[in-house]
Amino acid sequence: MNRILVIGAAGMIGRKLLQKLAQGGSLGASRIAHATLHDVVAPQPPPGAPFQVRSVASDLSLEGEADKLVAERPGVIFHLAAVVSGEAEADFEKGYRVNLDGTRQLFEAIRRVGAGYKPRVVFTSSIAVFGAPFPGAIGDEFLSAPLTSYGTQKAMAELLLSDYTRRGFFDGIGIRLPTVCVRPGKPNRAASGFFSGIIREPLNGQEAVLPVSEDVRHWHASPRAAVGFLLHAAALAGERIGPRRNLTMPGLSVTIAEQIAALRRVAGDASARLIRREPDPAIMRIVKGWPQNFDAQRARELGFRADASFEEIIKIYIEEEL
Repeated sequence: MNRILVIGAAGMIGRKLLQKLAQGGSLGASRIAHATLHDVVAPQPPPGAPFQVRSVASDLSLEGEADKLVAERPGVIFHLAAVVSGEAEADFEKGYRVNLDGTRQLFEAIRRVGAGYKPRVVFTSSIAVFGAPFPGAIGDEFLSAPLTSYGTQKAMAELLLSDYTRRGFFDGIGIRLPTVCVRPGKPNRAASGFFSGIIREPLNGQEAVLPVSEDVRHWHASPRAAVGFLLHAAALAGERIGPRRNLTMPGLSVTIAEQIAALRRVAGDASARLIRREPDPAIMRIVKGWPQNFDAQRARELGFRADASFEEIIKIYIEEEL
């Protein structure tokens, strides 16, 4: 039986991950005995979970908070918590405190347990660790040179994860998520939020604002695919991953125009007409430095799988949220 810890459990991906775990009650070949859910607000336990659940609300970046979370020696730790891209750019201190200091506090807390404790740590990184200029498709050998504070914070955490794994303090894997789309609920402060908004709002009969041009190309995966990445990463043998512990996840490279065309095919012209073009120079400046396409060969060879088409991504949102 296994204990797990999910940090960032109140977020959208955290909630969907817990729903999936609650359905089967297992992680890999192990039954889950207990799950600790952590966030800055108390996460809601997944309905009908066949394991014990404890919810904790605190600030991970504060001294001693991470030590409390790892005191029960969870075998698998999902670290999903982060200040999102737009907010990390707008609030420099908060971005570094949460995205870097909080991560370091967690890694140090695990190291201090000692006594042979070596959990699997699954860390959600981001394609924002890469910066322009880009090749046509970014391969596994491309350098990490971010052009945003968020990307820099994620890249620094990736380096820490690799080094703490190399030193034997834990068994880590960092997964660079594509932009997750279509995100349910209200928009957050991520600069990438409009990628979901131009699909989600029209499907709900509401107007959506498009702040960039339709030729903008980006890398996407559905929330369902993102949860699949996390579950696969948690069960993947460390010797298969090798010494390079951070992986770019597979996804779909599509333009805004292709997104809108897929929306039109799935939901009709009336939905597509609800998108209002309103250029935003600040968002355009951030998006200009983002990667557009990847060749995620290592991840595919290790068994990670993404969505087949953008229509599939839209249909997943309709199925799960509408």
